[in-house]
Amino acid sequence: MSTVFLVHGGLWEPMNADRFWRAPGIVAALEARDVSVLAPDRAQSPASWTEEVAVLRKRLPQEPVVLVGASNGCSVAALLAIEHPESVERLVLAWPATSGDPVVDERTRAGFTSRGASAAIAEELLAADTLRGVRDEDLALLSIPVAVLPSVPENPSHQRKTVEALLRLIPGSRELTGCPEPPTPDFPPHKDELAGTLAAFIG
Repeated sequence: MSTVFLVHGGLWEPMNADRFWRAPGIVAALEARDVSVLAPDRAQSPASWTEEVAVLRKRLPQEPVVLVGASNGCSVAALLAIEHPESVERLVLAWPATSGDPVVDERTRAGFTSRGASAAIAEELLAADTLRGVRDEDLALLSIPVAVLPSVPENPSHQRKTVEALLRLIPGSRELTGCPEPPTPDFPPHKDELAGTLAAFIG
């Protein structure tokens, strides 16, 4: 079975792989299904999505992986798949962060600036088509198996319309059974189902 490379959520906030993937039990649940897991930390205060991709590119193993991006980590995962197709055999976009919503973007921008990001960095990170930092035309060229896992129930930061847009854009993509995103309080009962869903997609 292929190695799963987990890309945690968050953007310019105190989030890391331990809090997002390990503490909620997702890594352990996958490993219990004999899935090999890598879950590195993303850049904490990136100036661009290019910087984010460069940090994680160094952590990819030599053999192709199944990439699982979460929330804003979907942007990094998608860009890795687009720019380094030799390293990615499958892609899961889980709880994709909604872009282009004025209320959500303004709240996100305020969060960036309160943590020290310049206005230029905030605009760079918020620039978006369907996913922040990723061109729709590049998503439409993906030829690997892609699955989209929605936030259920949806919320302002993870809206259903983003899932539907990705399913339309990416050829052959399919929807997986959704659940609340970790590490929210509603997630724990869904841990084993999520691990089973991801293991089944990996094959």
